[in-house]
Amino acid sequence: MVKGASGTLLLTVALVALLGMACGNDDTGGTPAGPPREVSPTPGPPDTPEQPTPSLSSDARRWEQRAPVPTPRSEVAVAEVLGKIYVVGGFDDSGIPTTSVEVYDPDTDKWSQAAPLPAPRHHAAAVGLDGKLYVVGGFEVGFSDPRDDLFVYDPESNTWEEKSPMPTARGALAAAVVGGRIYAIAGVAGAGAANSDAVEVYEPLSDSWTRAASIPTPRDHLAIGVIDGKIYAIGGRISFDFGRNLDTNEEYDPATDGWVERAPLPTARSGIGAAVVVGLIHVVGGEGSQGTFDENEAYDPASDSWQTLPSLPTARHGMGAAAVSGAIYVPAGGPMAGLSVPSAHEACVP
Repeated sequence: MVKGASGTLLLTVALVALLGMACGNDDTGGTPAGPPREVSPTPGPPDTPEQPTPSLSSDARRWEQRAPVPTPRSEVAVAEVLGKIYVVGGFDDSGIPTTSVEVYDPDTDKWSQAAPLPAPRHHAAAVGLDGKLYVVGGFEVGFSDPRDDLFVYDPESNTWEEKSPMPTARGALAAAVVGGRIYAIAGVAGAGAANSDAVEVYEPLSDSWTRAASIPTPRDHLAIGVIDGKIYAIGGRISFDFGRNLDTNEEYDPATDGWVERAPLPTARSGIGAAVVVGLIHVVGGEGSQGTFDENEAYDPASDSWQTLPSLPTARHGMGAAAVSGAIYVPAGGPMAGLSVPSAHEACVP
């Protein structure tokens, strides 16, 4: 399966100075901002009158190439655990689901192998929590066998453990961590590519699941960002169809168990990755009927607004994104609509 959309990237010198965080392509091979194109099939003190735009620093930022993913693949799950980035499962270059788990160390720019998944998975979701990697849902073979499994990896022992299954078997879902709990959101849950509105919450201490308020817009291939204890479900598509991409942005507050609509994603797309750096949710890449895209659009919940930032050097879908020490890493994914598996790995760094 695939993921997506397109848009115009506008960036002024004033915006770069304002953001600091904005990533400029380095001159070793990035894609500069330009016209649309197709490519292949935290609040201040109480008396503060308004919130400033988040900024890391005044340092210049840039996209750089990083050590390529050892096993080229797409439709992976990606998460950060203890400062390292895990790339989990996906399709290999033959279109076969894999159990591969590879670990990237930003400090050394090197990859290593972790113990493989207990079973092949593609279109799963992954999160890091309390020094462990959690992988939930996904598909094992095709697209009509959504899984309810929850696997937990311990980096210290290099072993996997199976936990209580998710109540609703789903693939192409999203997951987030708030308050020590894992929220499994939306996805595809059965025959006919039916979208699920399920929001199910895993409590590691009791190894149990509960149901939360349903997501207002059921969808798959969406991305998730968490800021100030709230979850933002962004983009996605209807019933696997990237011709029906969404610009939807919905905020969930675990404290009230309620959803509200927020400013839409500027470029409707799915098969995207998202990472949070200094109060901004960066949504990168994606896939649509036009092909794959390199958009990097950042959402600021404080102002409920979006900013268009310099593009991802390699347009792709089915990848993931994770942040470590203020840098955003985007490994794996497919450069063409449908099955394609590069070893691309790019980082937005100071």
